[in-house]
Parts: sequence; structure tokens; C-alpha cells
Amino acid sequence: MTIRNLDDLLAEGVSGRRVLVRADLNVPLDKQTGEITDDGRIRAVLPTLGALVSAGAKVVVCSHLGRPKGSPDPQFSLGPVAGRLGELLGAPVHFATDTVGDSARSTVAGLADGEVALLENLRFNVGETSKDEAERGAFADQLAALADAYVDDAFGAVHRKHASVFDVPARLPHVAGRLVLREVEVLSTLTGNPERPYVVVLGGSKVSDKLAVIEALLPTVDRLLIGGGMCFTFLKAQGHEVGSSLLEEDMVETCRNLLERSEGKIMLPVDVVAAVAFAPDAEHDVVPADGIPSKRVGLDIGPETVAGFAAALRTGTRTIFWNGPMGVFEMPAFANGTRGVAEAIAESDAFSVVGGGDSAAAVRLLGLDEKSFGHISTGGGASLEYLEGKTLPGIAALEN
Repeated sequence: MTIRNLDDLLAEGVSGRRVLVRADLNVPLDKQTGEITDDGRIRAVLPTLGALVSAGAKVVVCSHLGRPKGSPDPQFSLGPVAGRLGELLGAPVHFATDTVGDSARSTVAGLADGEVALLENLRFNVGETSKDEAERGAFADQLAALADAYVDDAFGAVHRKHASVFDVPARLPHVAGRLVLREVEVLSTLTGNPERPYVVVLGGSKVSDKLAVIEALLPTVDRLLIGGGMCFTFLKAQGHEVGSSLLEEDMVETCRNLLERSEGKIMLPVDVVAAVAFAPDAEHDVVPADGIPSKRVGLDIGPETVAGFAAALRTGTRTIFWNGPMGVFEMPAFANGTRGVAEAIAESDAFSVVGGGDSAAAVRLLGLDEKSFGHISTGGGASLEYLEGKTLPGIAALEN
């Protein structure tokens, strides 16, 4: 695979050229105040934007935010992001109130060398996510007309066949940004020949969401630690009662088969924190994982499990991949499992990769030092699909 990168574009010279940067600025916003609650994705694109600004490019940034249905929706406006991006860059960011209309064209036309503009939410245009190639292509034509070159630095979106990710690169000279290049380099080490022992930690709600990556990883990993809501379907497959915990009945037989084929690689919780209700202040206690009371719901892995998982992560492990929280970490009473596992990964001497999504959010919410991890991915779904061995449309579009 050959992908031209940002350094190749910079070497050609970008001063005075309009460079369209597809970023992933899909940050969480407080529903009441509209304020950004985690700017990690904005900070992740700064190295690419900073390099282009320093080289004198006219930088045009585009991104999606949330899931508007193809028309403008104020709650999904990128306006707040423009303000925060300007603060982090240390210079004003010009904001276009549409994506490819009059405001976008005039905003881009008014850029001086080294200035940055942010277009309004790409998904306000139905062509961005359309499955109709002609409709998607027409929108890509309009986006491409705003620029002279294209940089994809939105790893969190490369698994989507969207206009700004897949179709625009076919219309402009294109390269991978700093972030996308780093993500591909890191994840390729996990699919290639990672240093062993190689331990994977998977959490999150559903087995069905992670089944493909479990199937892909099981032959290659040394240990697979499973927590989060998905662990209860595995526990049920072992014949244990799981109370009112999250359960995918139609996946029980699949989990039983995975356990039989795992040759002892899969490690499940031995205790869980079970509550009387799914609520932050619900009465709760630690119970054995092989017998959760009928009216209790498991919301976190227990302290004995945390200790066992931590030991597996620390004992000589050389490579770690973690995707998915161990419990409902947003509620302090049920965050100890995720915190304990995250701290064990951070303290390990292994090369560790945090697979984006809720795992990356947990690192920041729990106040852990991001530098303690080898790499924190910006794309949860994209990183999983990469490890599954799937072709990612956005990466394929960048290949020469």
C-alpha cells in the first residue's frame, strides 16, 4: 500500500494554495449549554493544520457533527467548534454558515495565506452520506471546487463511504494527514507481527458489535479479556445466571462456540458490581459473576476481576489493545472497573493502543495521563474495522 502523506504535499509547496482538510471534529456537546465537553478530536488534528498554516496554505476544514438528516439543524452546528479551534490554533477561524453555498465560497475566497476557515456541518447536505453515487458525486464536485488539494486527517470517518471521505480524493491531488498516517502505522503493527505476549481488552455493550473483531483477533492474541455489558452473554454461555443484566439471547450459542475455540485465551469476570436499577445512585454491591441475583443488573466488573485483569496486563505483556469500557464509567459508582483496567494499561511497559470511542473518552473523563498510553486512536469503529481486516473506503481512496 502506497499513500502519499502531508510531507509530500508540503514538499511540493502549498503557499497560496487552497487545501481542503477533512477532519473529524465530531465532538460531544453539552445538551443544555451547547459547550464542548471533550475537545480531544480537535486537538488531534492540530499537527496537520499547524503545518499547513506555517507553510502559507489557505486551509479549508470540513467535518461532520452528529447525525442530522441531510438538512441544517442548529443543535448540530459546528459554530462552537470554530471558536475552540481558533483558541487552540491561536488565531481566528473563519466560519462559513453553509458547506458549499454562498457563504462557503465567499469565506474561502477571502482567505489570506496561512488563514483557516471551517465549513458548516457536512451532513447538512444529503449528498454527503447518500448511497446514490450520482448524488454523492455531485456534492463531492462542489466540495472539490473549493480547493486545489485534499488532505484526509479524519481517521474516525475513513470506514464510511461518504462524499468528503471517498469521492473528493478522486477529484483532487490527495494525501493522508499526520493523524491518519499515524493511525494506519500503529494499527498495522497490531495486524502484522506485534510483540508478544499480545493482550486485547474488549468491553462495551454488545457482543454483536464486537463479534467480527473477536473472530479476527482470537487466532492471533495470547489473552482476550472481556468486560462491559458484553461479558454477560459470555457468562450466560457458561451456564451462569446473569439477573437483569444486558443479555443478547441470540448470541449465547455464538459465545459458547467462541469459548470452546479459544483454547483458554478468553478471560471473563469472576465478580461484578450489581445494582437494583440502572441509575447513578442505585443501591449496589459486589456479587460473584457465576450467580447474579435475578433482580440485579451488572453495571461494572468487580475488584477481584480488576485485579486479575491487571495482573494479566502487567505480567510481561509487550502489546495491548483496548476497546470498550468495563462498565458504566459515566456513573462514578460504576467507573472503578474501567479506571482499574485503564491504570493497569497505563502502568504497563507494553506498547498500548486505546481503540478510540468510549475508551478514549474514559481516559480523559477519568483524568488519566494520555501520555501514559502508546497511542489513543480517534476512531473506535474505524480501528475495529481495520483490525477485522476490512477495506476502509477512506484509506482505499488515498492509495496510489
